[in-house]
Amino acid sequence: MSVDDPMDRIAQALERMAPPPLKTPDFTMASAFLWHADPDGLEPVGEVNRVDIGLLVGINRSRDTLVANTRQFAAGLPANNALLWGARGMGKSSLVKAVHAAVQVDCPELKLIEVQREDLPSIGRLLGHLRRSDARFLLFCDDLSFSHDDEHYKSLKAVLDGGIAGRPENVVFYATSNRRHLMPRDMIENERSTAISPSEATEEKVSLSDRFGLWLGFHPCTQDEYLEMISGYCAEHGVEVEPDVLRAEAIEWQATRGGRSGRVAWQFFTDLAGRKGVKL
Repeated sequence: MSVDDPMDRIAQALERMAPPPLKTPDFTMASAFLWHADPDGLEPVGEVNRVDIGLLVGINRSRDTLVANTRQFAAGLPANNALLWGARGMGKSSLVKAVHAAVQVDCPELKLIEVQREDLPSIGRLLGHLRRSDARFLLFCDDLSFSHDDEHYKSLKAVLDGGIAGRPENVVFYATSNRRHLMPRDMIENERSTAISPSEATEEKVSLSDRFGLWLGFHPCTQDEYLEMISGYCAEHGVEVEPDVLRAEAIEWQATRGGRSGRVAWQFFTDLAGRKGVKL
């Protein structure tokens, strides 16, 4: 076949349109990766943006439960998918990343892979690559939720249930969400009220959250917990402030934000460190 042959040109065009499938990645390159779809690829993350697990205050029960579940999984024992839900800014995603770091010290084969919600339709292809590896994988989707006409939730079942092939034994899925049932309550109630069979109207979507073996709830922190978070950050980064001054400034900061949370505590500390000339 000559270079100018029409069939040859068509074949070359098809190769450009459909790039070759992703080769099984080298998971020794990093402890964490980002999954990208179209084209498929796993991007190594050299340094994960996270805080030490000891700095996460007011979530002891959720912390201990997730650490135990993750250690079981890393050891090759049965473990559950986990849904971390509740108040904004209370450390849901921070906990997932901190738990991975804590467990990975003793289990270096444990890898963290972050998946974006919009890439969930490609999750089956990702599982195919992970299934062939000897490593253990925490798939992590941050801020997961679905709207009324969103069909992405169907793709998530490939991770939670695995379909006919089953979920790979070396994969577990952790997600964070502000919603316990992953969809707005008003949409659930609206579908129930307008459906011919209200009890079945949202069963498929609501039952998605039931597929998570662990539900870990996060609730707004108290003022003492908020101040404890800030004191912990100051001690960790060497920022010295008189306790009375720190307390007054921290309370004034949270008043201007209209609430308390771990995120607000970190934002105050970031401002404080900047004013004190301390690099983070």
